[in-house]
Amino acid sequence: MSDTTIRTSDAEQTRERQSIESTPEAVSTDEQEANENEVCPECSGSLVTDSEHGETVCRDCGLVVEENEIDRGPEWRAFNASEKDNKSRVGAPTTNMMHDKGLSTNIGWQDKDAYGRSLSSSQREKMQRLRTWNERFRTRNSKERNLKQALGEIDRMASALGLPENVRETASVIYRRALDEDLLPGRSIEGVATASLYAAARQTGTPRSIDEMIAVSRVDDMEMTRTYRYIIRELKLEIKPADPESYVPRFVSDLDLSEEVERGARELIEDGRQAGLLSGKSPVGLAAAAVYAASLLANEKVTQSEVSEVASISEVTIRNRYKELLEAKQVAA
Repeated sequence: MSDTTIRTSDAEQTRERQSIESTPEAVSTDEQEANENEVCPECSGSLVTDSEHGETVCRDCGLVVEENEIDRGPEWRAFNASEKDNKSRVGAPTTNMMHDKGLSTNIGWQDKDAYGRSLSSSQREKMQRLRTWNERFRTRNSKERNLKQALGEIDRMASALGLPENVRETASVIYRRALDEDLLPGRSIEGVATASLYAAARQTGTPRSIDEMIAVSRVDDMEMTRTYRYIIRELKLEIKPADPESYVPRFVSDLDLSEEVERGARELIEDGRQAGLLSGKSPVGLAAAAVYAASLLANEKVTQSEVSEVASISEVTIRNRYKELLEAKQVAA
């Protein structure tokens, strides 16, 4: 099966998915009470907290609204950032990007003591044995070993694609759900991890094309697309079709084009949307064609081959799509 067939089937799959309806959230009673507590009951003035005396006082009339407040801060004082870090008794926040959510301890790789002095040979051997046993204790069963390998794979691919931390967290949650619901038998860890990252990137509004995912993954496009459809179907993930505008800033940045080109590309995509050109077409191809057409309108030199290399699509797709977008702009004008 060719790459064009896979991209076309993926576009059909995303076209069938309905967009999530957004409903306005009502203001809760707790929020109303919190807003009422922020003003003085006598003169409706603003309140200030005097942490030294443990009182809440009105700034305008001086009424003491609350006294004998509990200081929930630390009992120690710090005068700079390093003292604050040294005196703090909490660690890093929990994260889904680690198989144990970051709650376990870790033995450092430096063979030095607390004063920075090198350890002796016997102490180095002892620390190496402790690291080995510590690593074994962190993964107590096959499920944790599976999760550790998959999360490392997700982090590796996300780093190669330049995806932010929220995408990695979302992908980790999707993979954990797939593992908990026993969706992995018969499928590779790398395939499910790639599908989870692809779905997370689309959910968070920072999508990547299938070709870009395959370039950093250890599976082929057939396995990735088949696993992706299986994951979103079984987990009932609501994923909107990718918006071509979400690809535009990255393409413009990679091609070193101006903001005028980016604005023009967004306008071309909007005109194409109004003309109904976006349905059934690859969003990556539309974004690349819009960038190329906008660069022509802005008299900035860029070739179809350069855009094709950045977007990982064929030059034929760019030629076909950019002509359609220019025609839609003329009709809109």
